[in-house]
Amino acid sequence: MTTWTRKALLLTVSAAAVGTLTAVGAPVAHSRPVGPGPAVPPLSWRACDPVPGTTLPDGQQCATLRVPLDYRVPGGRTVDVAVARLRTDRPEARRGTLLVLAGGPGGSGVQRLAQKGEALRTATEGAYDLVGLDPRGVGGSTRAGCGIPEADRHLVTLRAYPAPDGSITENVERARRTAAACARDGGPVVRSFSTPNQVRDMDRLRAALGERKLSVWAHSYGSYAGAGYAQEYPHRVDRLVLDSTGDPDPTRVAYGWMANVGPGVALRFPDFAAWAADPAREAEGLRLARRAEDVEPLFLALAGKLDRDPQESETPGVPLTGNRLRQALQNALMSDRTFASLARLIRSARDPEARPVLPPELAGALPDEDAALTMAVVCNDVRWPGPDSGYARRVAADRARYPLMAGMPANISPCAFWKHDEEPRPPRITDEGPSNVLMIQSLRDPATPLAGALKMRAALGDRVRMVTVGQGGHGMYLGNGNACGDRVVSDFLVTGKRPARDAHCPN
Repeated sequence: MTTWTRKALLLTVSAAAVGTLTAVGAPVAHSRPVGPGPAVPPLSWRACDPVPGTTLPDGQQCATLRVPLDYRVPGGRTVDVAVARLRTDRPEARRGTLLVLAGGPGGSGVQRLAQKGEALRTATEGAYDLVGLDPRGVGGSTRAGCGIPEADRHLVTLRAYPAPDGSITENVERARRTAAACARDGGPVVRSFSTPNQVRDMDRLRAALGERKLSVWAHSYGSYAGAGYAQEYPHRVDRLVLDSTGDPDPTRVAYGWMANVGPGVALRFPDFAAWAADPAREAEGLRLARRAEDVEPLFLALAGKLDRDPQESETPGVPLTGNRLRQALQNALMSDRTFASLARLIRSARDPEARPVLPPELAGALPDEDAALTMAVVCNDVRWPGPDSGYARRVAADRARYPLMAGMPANISPCAFWKHDEEPRPPRITDEGPSNVLMIQSLRDPATPLAGALKMRAALGDRVRMVTVGQGGHGMYLGNGNACGDRVVSDFLVTGKRPARDAHCPN
C-alpha cells in the first residue's frame, strides 16, 4: 500500500462514522426570504429530437433557454442552452424540480437525463420534475471551436502525455499553439465557456421554470458547478447532492483536479489488478497474471513497449500507443463494469499478430467544438501556472511517484498560455448558507480522489454531511451499484433527511 493510500484511508476513518446510518430531520429553515430572481420568459416545451444510440424515456420533453452571452451586458448578444425535462409520474407527490448536472467539463445533462431519468424518477418516488441542461458549448447548446488542428484534438494530445523519455518539449509547443488558436479564432463564445456563467445560466433556468428553488444532483465536474451555485445563490437551493467531488480550493481548481489524477489512479489500480488476477477470469480468457501484484509491472512493461513500437489497431491510421493504453486504463477504472474491456485490450496488445480494437473515445480526434470546450472551461475559470513555472520538474516527479499515468497529470496545458479578458475569480466555497448538502464519494475514485472531496467537505463545514462508499469507481449515486449509498441519497432527496454525522457505506 502506498503512503498516499494509507493517508487517504486514515482521512476516511476520521471523516466517516462507520456503521449504521442515522437519519436526522429536514434541513434547517432558510433565514432570509428567497427573491424571485431575474424576469425570464417561460420555456416552450416540445418533443425531443431522437438521439443516436440513446433511447429517450417516454415523455421526455426538450426546450431552449436563451441566456446572455455576457452577463455584464444583459441586453446584448445571447446564446442558447439546451434543456430536457421528464415530468413526475406522481403529480400529487411533486416537491419541485431536480436539476441533473453532468461532469466534464463537456458532459451533457440532457444525455445524462436520458440515461438516468427512469431510474432517478423511481428512486425519488416521483417527488420531482427532472431537468437536465447542456451547458453552453455542449450538445444541443450554442457551440464554438478554435480551429485546433486534428492531430492536436486526440484525447492523448489534449491530455498532454509526455514523450516516452519524459520530455515535454512537444507538449509545450502544442499547448502554445492551442491557446493561440483559441485567442485568435475562439471569439467571445469560447471565452464565455466558464463555471461562473454556467452558475448564472442555472439560475436563469430556475426562473424560466417558475421555481423559487432548485434541487440539484451534480456529478463530478458538475459537483463543482453545483457547489458554486449554492455559494452564489444559497437560498435558491432546496436540496443539493454532490456526487464524486474535486478539490474546490480556488488556487487549484482545474490544475489541481488534473494533478490529483496520478494518486487517484494509483489508489484505484489495485482493484483492477485483483480482478485481473482472479482465477474466475481464466474461463473468460481475461486473466492477466497469477498474482495481483504482478499486474502493474505487466501493464508498465506493455505501455513501455508500445511507446517504442506502437501496434496497428483496427482503426486505420490510429495505432495503439503507450499513451492510448494509459488513457484506456484511466477511463476503465471509472467502473468495475469496464474492467473486462480493458483486460481484452491488454490481451490483444500482448499478441503481436492481433489488431487491438480501440475504445471509441480513443479511435479518433474530438470535434473542434468539443476540444475547444474541454480546454476553455478549465482555462477560463482560473489562471494556471505559467509556462516557466517548472512543469518539466513536476512531470518528472509525477512520473516517478505515479508511473501508471507517466507524468500526464502534472503536465502543461494550453491554460499556461491562455489569454483572459479579465482576471478569473473562481468562487471560494464556504460554510455560509443552509445546511442542505449531501456528498457521496467512493474511497478509490480515479478521477476525483477522496483527498480532494474531503477538502470540499471541509470547505462546506456544517452545511454538508458526507457519505463514503467502500469501493472504487467514479460516480456513486445510481452508478456503481452500492445499495446503501443509493438509499441514503434517495432518502435525502425524498424526505430531506441526512445522516446525523458523516457516515460510511460498506461495499
